[in-house]
Amino acid sequence: MKDGIELLLYFFFSQILILLGFLTPTEAWNFVDFNTLGLLLGMMIMVSFFKRTGLFEFLAIKSVKVARGNIFILFLLFFILTGVVSSLLDNVTTVLLITPVSILVADMIGVSPYPFLVGEILSSNIGGTATLIGDPPNIMIGSATGLSFIDFLLNLGPAVIIISIVVILYFKFVVGKRFSLKGSFDPAIVSLEPQKAIKDWGLLKITLSVFTLVLLGFFTHDLLNIPPSIVALFGASLLLILTEVHPEDYLKEVEWTTLFFFAGLFILVGALENAGIMEMVSEHILNITSNFKLLVFIILLTSAVISGIIDNIPFVAATIPVIFSIMNKMHYPNSEVLWWALALGSCLGGNATLIGASANVVVAGISEKTRTPVTFRNYLKHGIPVTIISIVISALYLYLRYLM
Repeated sequence: MKDGIELLLYFFFSQILILLGFLTPTEAWNFVDFNTLGLLLGMMIMVSFFKRTGLFEFLAIKSVKVARGNIFILFLLFFILTGVVSSLLDNVTTVLLITPVSILVADMIGVSPYPFLVGEILSSNIGGTATLIGDPPNIMIGSATGLSFIDFLLNLGPAVIIISIVVILYFKFVVGKRFSLKGSFDPAIVSLEPQKAIKDWGLLKITLSVFTLVLLGFFTHDLLNIPPSIVALFGASLLLILTEVHPEDYLKEVEWTTLFFFAGLFILVGALENAGIMEMVSEHILNITSNFKLLVFIILLTSAVISGIIDNIPFVAATIPVIFSIMNKMHYPNSEVLWWALALGSCLGGNATLIGASANVVVAGISEKTRTPVTFRNYLKHGIPVTIISIVISALYLYLRYLM
């Protein structure tokens, strides 16, 4: 996430709105989406357990051994690992854990970490698009609409798989020369035993068992009528109980500024709703066109463009009530596709620039310690093409699956 002070400013301004009378304290409280906050809190606590087991270091060493000197294969493994983990956790946490490992591996085999880092940024946002919990915009959409983990996976998963394959081919053939060299791996690296990276096997077994239960809960929460936040918080609480640890050791690793950021953001958007701003925006969008198919593509494209310019979280928070307003005014058949257009546009559009998504900013900050840091300018030459490719594929996917 961005700087803590910047995040807390959202919460501060939300309190100013209450003091100035734009919202009553009760209205502000009701606008806060505690399902989203609870889901984030539960996942953050579980990730702190994974961090202590050494699982990610294990996966990194395993990737190096599987690659056997082929730089592109190593890139591919990190790309896939980042995408898969981002779909199961969240993309910010994923890059925080995987990026330092990939930099270390690149240094050890004598290659630039730059292509790995760019690939991890792109993969984290693409992979996070596939599930309810992979990217904050999806968490917010799911919480507002009641769409389940399985809904996101079935509707967005196929598009994400296609986009991932095409992006991998882009790196192979468009930037192929960079990866066609055979790396001279240090024999000491290849001979490393992945199992030795695990710091606590007992904790790993417990954490994986609980995490499996949580994933099962995400898949079935709509059938059981249990909110995703309860599933995540149950898993976090169960881990704290089963491991008999001091809860404060894990709670202090929670990104509290991020949670305050979301709380403040919900209140700010609620104030806009109260002022009728969201209603005005929806009317302007409807004035552009009453053609449903065109409206889907407008939401997809607008989401992608704006999410590439500003962080996609505030954009999605402001757009959710707009789509609800549109759906209430125009009772379109199969209107659920509007949510898939918003999710694809906002998550994939975040790949366009270095400030488009929180994961991008995190990787750029970590890369500053390397010889070839990821900068706003050198990232654009990959971010823009990949985003265009992703949005074109998304548009075709939405049309062929929902609008034909």
